Amino acid sequence: MTDTNPLLSAQPLPLFDAIRPEHVTPALDVLLADAEAALETAVAPDTPADYDTLSKVLSVATERLGCAWGAIGHLKGVADTPELRAAFNENLPRITEFYTRQGADERLYAKYKAIAASPSAATLSAPRKQALSHWLRDFVLSGAELQGEAKTRFAAIQEQMADLGQKFSEHVLDATDSFTHYASTDELAGVPDDVQAATRAAAEAEGKDGHKLTLHMPVYLPVMQYADDRALRERLYTAYVTRACEAGPTERDNGPVMAELLRLRQEEATLLGYPSYADVSLVPKMAENPAQVLSFLRDLARRARPYAERDLAELREFAATELGLSDLQSWDSAYASEKLKEARYAFSDQEVKQYFTEPKVLDGLFRIIETLFEVAIRPDTAPVWHPSVRFYRIERTTPQGVQLIGQFYLDPYARSGKRPGAWMDDVKGRWLRPDTGLLQTPVAHLVCNFSTPVGDKPALLTHDEVQTLFHEFGHGLHHMLTQVSELGVSGISGVEWDAVELPSQFMENFCWEWDVLKHMTAHVETGEPLPRALFDKMTAAKNFQSGMMTLRQVEFSLLDMRLHAEPGSDGRVQQVVDEVRDEVAVMKPPAFNRFQHTFSHIFAGGYSAGYYSYKWAELLSADAWSAFEEEGVLNPETGRRYRREILEAGGARDAIDNFKAFRGREPNIDALLRHQGMAG
Repeated sequence: MTDTNPLLSAQPLPLFDAIRPEHVTPALDVLLADAEAALETAVAPDTPADYDTLSKVLSVATERLGCAWGAIGHLKGVADTPELRAAFNENLPRITEFYTRQGADERLYAKYKAIAASPSAATLSAPRKQALSHWLRDFVLSGAELQGEAKTRFAAIQEQMADLGQKFSEHVLDATDSFTHYASTDELAGVPDDVQAATRAAAEAEGKDGHKLTLHMPVYLPVMQYADDRALRERLYTAYVTRACEAGPTERDNGPVMAELLRLRQEEATLLGYPSYADVSLVPKMAENPAQVLSFLRDLARRARPYAERDLAELREFAATELGLSDLQSWDSAYASEKLKEARYAFSDQEVKQYFTEPKVLDGLFRIIETLFEVAIRPDTAPVWHPSVRFYRIERTTPQGVQLIGQFYLDPYARSGKRPGAWMDDVKGRWLRPDTGLLQTPVAHLVCNFSTPVGDKPALLTHDEVQTLFHEFGHGLHHMLTQVSELGVSGISGVEWDAVELPSQFMENFCWEWDVLKHMTAHVETGEPLPRALFDKMTAAKNFQSGMMTLRQVEFSLLDMRLHAEPGSDGRVQQVVDEVRDEVAVMKPPAFNRFQHTFSHIFAGGYSAGYYSYKWAELLSADAWSAFEEEGVLNPETGRRYRREILEAGGARDAIDNFKAFRGREPNIDALLRHQGMAG
């Protein structure tokens, strides 16, 4: 199978249309053997402790392995099948074991320490010096300085945690996919026509009457927001907040998975000599320690609380007097909030949605990127995993001709077997390859879960979904526009986790600019652009309930940090959840709410003891955006400076140095509070 295995192809892009579950194990047999051999060559006594030599010997083999495993993991996230899941889970321990062992190999660690101690270290380029310092730090965090039983136990913990993270993710996906309710048309009174059309089509495709309701966002959110039927809202809410918990099938309960993950993370921290996993997590981040993060979050909560209390009081009063809901419940809040917003600002999200057709939004987004960052985005072809996936190339015209800067896949629509949410992932990083001497351009995945087009109409996006699209493209631009050619620090690689959201949150600001929106809207029926009067209402409503939303994010962040900063939290997860809610929440959910059982960000997504970074980076992004407010939103010179100091620099400089190079000063919180209507 080696000759024909698509995972072993020498093609520059993955052969997504040809990869099958049966290809996974044979390909990894070859790639792991190659990586093992490369590791042994790299650590051999006759291999010099030289940066270029180690890159050529080791990085080439491990990058090839990483790209193949990345393609497998990506397919599992966007086109999951029982067969692919089985192949992935069979090989996950092998992959984890190899990378854990490589990261803790004291012979390899010694080679890199020798490079750092050699006279030639002074002559390394700035990106190489940064990559080398990251490697030395990561060797320590990967257990390279552990000995004997401690080292063996550390490796075992990594395998167990990888397996548990995978289980957590699968339980969320399976619990989400398992819920179906076939609703009558009467039950869906108030729900937008396009959602009703899509759910009716989904039921018809199964030969059923009525409307097929699921817990996927394009269905769940509009039902919670618009359905007049309170019992239907309660039914979906209850199903949604009890996914993957003890209320459902035992084999999908994430309670034991969370407890074991927290216990193992604490054990890992102890082995490395840290008081908690949060301390370990913060070593490569901007924040200095858990106490600093907790102080930042509590300060933000204190500032937001008066606004949140006012938001809730207004909502309760409106729900009681206008909707007859004297006992406002969690399944009423989105519905009542939408009705209050409509009453106060005389527009609805549904009205706005008619202007955001997907093709027009994409055209507008591409035009901003092209104008501000002096590139061109062109449709291209590549093997894809689903017919709705598109592929593009980003080019720049130079005196030497047209230069390929990067490429990306766009997978916009929700479907069964695709995990919920939206994300950017890298396929390949920018790298001056030591084996060929050629420049490898970066490639990214941009994945969303929007509603699919119905009939001959284009897909319609809510304004929130437009912001999601811009957010993920911010991540993509960070990865693809880099001008750093050192693999470990190019693009998003090596960027501190609490700064990695800066470019994504930065891009969301364009969704609130009239000069931008008027060019990226066209009514689905008439083709008319968004009226200025409607935009003004949207702007007036921009910070609607921002106090409550800020506290919600602080609640998630505090929960994450406390679970990972307090040894023993594995035995009292629900207690910590309740304590955090008592401290910051203004509207508490019902006792049966098990949100944490689907908190994939921290249990399966890399944000453990790092969820605070959304708010931390939002401070940076708001302050960065204020430069554009001062100098012109589409000012090419400001865009050039931002591109050069933030996007192109990637992880080759510390994030705070990137920020100061762009802004000319340290960041401050004023812009964030002003942007959220909480200044003063």
